[in-house]
Amino acid sequence: MKAAKGWVVVWLGVLCMTPVWAQSPTGDERILAAREALRTGDQATLDQLAAGRSPHLLERYVKYWHLQNQLARQEPPDTARIEAFLARYAGSVLADRLRGAWLSRLAKDGNWIGFIGAWGGLASPTDGQRCQHWLARERIGDRSALDEAAAVWTGLSLRADACESLVGLLAASGRLQTDAVWARFRDEMTSRRPSDLELILSSLPSADAPSTAELMAMRKDPERYLDTLRPGFARRRADSELMLAALGRLAISDPKAAYARFARLNDALSAEDRSYGYMLLGWRAAQDHLPEAVRWFRAAGKLKMPDEQRAWQVRAALRQEDWKAVREAILAMSPEQRGEGAWTYWLARAEQALGEGEGAQHLLERVAGHPDFYGMLASDALGRAFAPPPPDRPQAAEARAGVASDPDIRRAIALFRLDLHAEGTREWIWRLRDADDAFRIAAARLALDEGIYDRAINTAEAVDPQDNFGLRYLTPYRDLIEPHARAQGLDLAWVYGVLRQESRFVTRAASPVGAQGLMQVMPATGSWVAKKIGLTDYRRSRLQEPDTNVLLGTSYMRIVLDDLDDHPVLAAAGYNAGPGRAKRWRDERTLEGAIYVETIPFTETRDYVKKVMANAVIYAALMDGKPQSLTARLGRVAPR
Repeated sequence: MKAAKGWVVVWLGVLCMTPVWAQSPTGDERILAAREALRTGDQATLDQLAAGRSPHLLERYVKYWHLQNQLARQEPPDTARIEAFLARYAGSVLADRLRGAWLSRLAKDGNWIGFIGAWGGLASPTDGQRCQHWLARERIGDRSALDEAAAVWTGLSLRADACESLVGLLAASGRLQTDAVWARFRDEMTSRRPSDLELILSSLPSADAPSTAELMAMRKDPERYLDTLRPGFARRRADSELMLAALGRLAISDPKAAYARFARLNDALSAEDRSYGYMLLGWRAAQDHLPEAVRWFRAAGKLKMPDEQRAWQVRAALRQEDWKAVREAILAMSPEQRGEGAWTYWLARAEQALGEGEGAQHLLERVAGHPDFYGMLASDALGRAFAPPPPDRPQAAEARAGVASDPDIRRAIALFRLDLHAEGTREWIWRLRDADDAFRIAAARLALDEGIYDRAINTAEAVDPQDNFGLRYLTPYRDLIEPHARAQGLDLAWVYGVLRQESRFVTRAASPVGAQGLMQVMPATGSWVAKKIGLTDYRRSRLQEPDTNVLLGTSYMRIVLDDLDDHPVLAAAGYNAGPGRAKRWRDERTLEGAIYVETIPFTETRDYVKKVMANAVIYAALMDGKPQSLTARLGRVAPR
């Protein structure tokens, strides 16, 4: 007995020194330990884990994370192991990601021969990787590489270091055409975060290029730069381009101040450049909801505009309910843009307002019936409210069994169960990228069974937009959400419309800006609402608790609604962009709800509100079993 007791003591001592992952009967702790070791850069633990072997379904992840960590370190990576992994798991998402990481390391090391050899098989190269490939080919003497890059360089993101190096080479070799250089300069100057302008202009002859001082002065203080110019200033193209760039930057913050300077200087510009200047002013004024936008766009004449600016020309006219200008702007769009649901619908409305009933009817019929924002509006205009969708059709047991036994799907499910959501999502998307509709629906149903609601919704959405509404518009956590919604006097369909758009019902969802949980509550908002409702034991971590998150989120919805005329459109905009902005976006007169939504300046918020309101219509139809009208829900928005 003494000997046996001694062995127990020794065994317990050994067990206490053994890592938790080595004691796991399932092996899950080993997988999680490897993921944590990658996060912390713990090479020793990764070396130890990768040296072992396990029958776990996620074993390949241990090897992958180990190799990823190697590639991120200064020491030379184990090329033989990398090649063995790529060969063994060829065609998998991990092989593709490892290949991308290896290519980056080869480029960093200047191993261009190795880079060319490893290039094949990368599924969707990024701009940075494409630029690295052209650079690698150029370094080994392939003269056609720079010619290929020069043909497409205006569409490349210059925020990748490799693309900056590539454009530098293209400039030094004289492959960049002057008109293309200035076109890229204009594109950058109309973006919120212009890339390296000096690099873009570096290929211009020195006599034609602006100086670094001029460029810096224009960027630092566009208003002051414009004030230094005198009539007749445009002696070369660079003078005109910098003036227009400054005009565009100033117009972002103050379109009227920009126009005052433009009116003083525009005689020095060519007719085409004057039109471009008016387009810039109209674009920014439209986003500020200034009535002058329609006039400034009209002054741009027949200038060929990018899709973004042409869309805002329509929105500016909509805001004024100038239906003739709406029609003219839509008819000036490219056939592709004009064929989009939004502009087909608004063209129909313009034709209707101008007395062209037959043409309006034809256009509305082209959009009606689609279960989206414009399809619902078109259907409403034709007197056809959105009817409750039929129940989802049952699926054959064999299809579901086939998906449940699929090794890639099983691996994704295993990752979700370990709360490795990003990895699980990548596996899931990779497997389904070429799957047929039957497989996708079976996968969506499996995701629903597993409680992976975002995958169920997104997967079903990739099939038929007219089918599987039960899968695409799930109502999980209803026993939790409905009491809170009722306590706050909120429309349950609208609440679910917000929830579906915010988190896809992922309880631990976190946005890049810090919003948390089912209702994507920002920590500061959560703290403020907690004080308002007397939640004394609030702390940030509680935003991950579904009950607390929904309590705070629905309470905030009520506060926002009370502050915004109890209007769901304004409240949806306020929930996404802040109540103050939702108020400022109103007009001095009553606006049709659809026009208010269409003219929201923020692309993200505009898209968000459209989807929330369309979601609410579908949820209401499913919940109430009665036809629903989006137009009625949008209503009218009272003046400021």
